[in-house]
Formats: sequence, C-alpha cells, structure tokens
Amino acid sequence: MSQIRNPEFAQLAASARVVSLPLRTKFRGITQREMLLSEGPNGWAEWSPFLEYPDEEAAVWLSAAIEFAYGQLPPLVRTIIPVNATLPAVRVDQVAGVLSRFGSFRTVKIKVAESGQSEDEDFARIQEVLKLFPTVNIRLDANGGWSLLEALNFAKKLQDLGIDIEYLEQPVTTIAELAELKLKLAQQKIEIMIAADESVRKVSDPLAVVMANAADILVLKAAPLGGISKSLEIATSAGLPVVISSALDSSVGLSMGAHLAAALPKLTLDCGLATAALLAGDVTREPLLPVDGQLEVQRVAVDEEKLRIFNADEHREDWWLARMERAFRLL
Repeated sequence: MSQIRNPEFAQLAASARVVSLPLRTKFRGITQREMLLSEGPNGWAEWSPFLEYPDEEAAVWLSAAIEFAYGQLPPLVRTIIPVNATLPAVRVDQVAGVLSRFGSFRTVKIKVAESGQSEDEDFARIQEVLKLFPTVNIRLDANGGWSLLEALNFAKKLQDLGIDIEYLEQPVTTIAELAELKLKLAQQKIEIMIAADESVRKVSDPLAVVMANAADILVLKAAPLGGISKSLEIATSAGLPVVISSALDSSVGLSMGAHLAAALPKLTLDCGLATAALLAGDVTREPLLPVDGQLEVQRVAVDEEKLRIFNADEHREDWWLARMERAFRLL
C-alpha cells in the first residue's frame, strides 16, 4: 500500500495550474481537454475528471493525483512499456494521417460505435487500418455504445469477414449485458475476447465484472480507480490479464499510467498510454511519446511557458479550484 502524506487543500491549491489542451482530432466529443495540475514532493500530478463527472467521482481521481504527487509509490519492475496506437472515429481518409503520429506500433485500438456514425463507417475504418498495416493487432473500443443485439451482430460480421481482433472493449453498457454477450458469443462459437473498461471504473465494486464472469480482460486506468496502489490491488484480485490505459491525459497523467504499468508484476498486453500523440499541445517540452512502440517510464518536467500558452481562462480556474475543494472534502 502507498503511504500518503496527506496534504492540506491549501497546499494543492497553491501550486494548482489549470490548462486547456487542444486535440488534433475530436475525441469523446471534445476538442479541448481541460485539467488541473498540481505539484507535490514527488513532482507534478494531473487531476482531470471529465467536466460532466460528479464530485464523488472526481474525488476518486483526486485521490490518485494526491498519491502520485505526495505518496510513497510501489516499486517498479520495468522501465519500458509497450503501447498501442489509438485511432479515434475519424473518416477513412484521415486514418493514415492520425496513425502516422504514433510512429511504429504493433497494436491499434480503433474507436467504434461513435454516436452519429454507422456500422459501415466502423468497418471501413477497420479495413483501412488493415490495408495500411496488414500485420497489426486490432482492438475495438465501443465505449458501451451498442445494444446487446448490435454487439452480437457486429461480432458475427467480424467473423464472416475473417477479421481477427485482439479484443472488443466495453461493447455494451452493463455488467449483466457483458456477461450475456460473452455467453452468446461462446454459444455461437464466435471467438472474440471481451475487455471491460467502464464496467470496472464506473461501478461501486471494480471486481463485480470479474465475479459475473463478464470479461476476459480488464482495462485499468489509474486516475479513475483512485491511484496506482488501488489499481494494483484490483489487478491482483482479478486474476485476469490487464491493459493499462489513459483517459486522454497530458504527459503528466500518462506518466502516472506508465508508473502503474511499470509496477505490475506481469504485463502481457500493450498499454493504451500513447495518447499524447492525439494532443496538439502539451504541458512539457518533451511529451511522453512512444519510440518504436514503447514508452519510457519517467516523471515529466512541466514547462512554465507551456503552462502560460495553454492557461485556461480565469473563470475556468475558479471553476476547477472550487470543484477540487468540494472533491477534497469528500476524501
């Protein structure tokens, strides 16, 4: 367990900087990623619960940031992390350009089930990736965007087209639906593994999905789960393969994810920690970008000029500080 030297709220607020980072491509429906950065004895940490998240959920993210800035972190067992490229739900003619920013890679996670898009658009995007990179591993992430029937039909079509994927991430919303989908896939002899993301980090019991036999793989994100130590506890208790991923973080947030991946006793799957390539701006002069499909585990040096360039409007700073104070009271 991490030993956290609990800071006072005034300490967090004293070094707090609120930034708004532009994205190269719309992702999760947004074009700017707002976040608050704060510096502690260990270095900088990021607090970036999405704007619509309630205070109770934001408090869990704050606990993770405090641990990373102030806590005694678990020992690391590796210094290099294998990572996947991430492809938002872009048009086919944008696929090559987006993926070119990731350099070399062996795995691509493709967003599907985007609101306002069709199944045909999803398959066109998948097939374009396979045309450009015939040997790449494919992961699909639906963010719970399908009904049970839609997910099953999509899986059938993948099989009919002979498209092999590494796993299908959060195809449906609930744990019960995941369990039923997993059962129906087995009954129909469709060999597709199911990964759970939201069903781990947005429920009261992160292990409920494991108890329901509703997933083959867990996607763990340090911030939404309360930090590195808590994420490691979940990974140990689950007994399933895990993928360490990010939540559209700055390089500071990605550094926390990389430290989590580096502390795992066993790491067999590429991590979703290369998403700094999706940002048009970052808080450091040396963004945490992959080299040859791998990410170096390191703390990030925040650059004062970058903080000024991407500084959020004054009223947004007030909003974030008030939000952080409310979340802090819930810890």
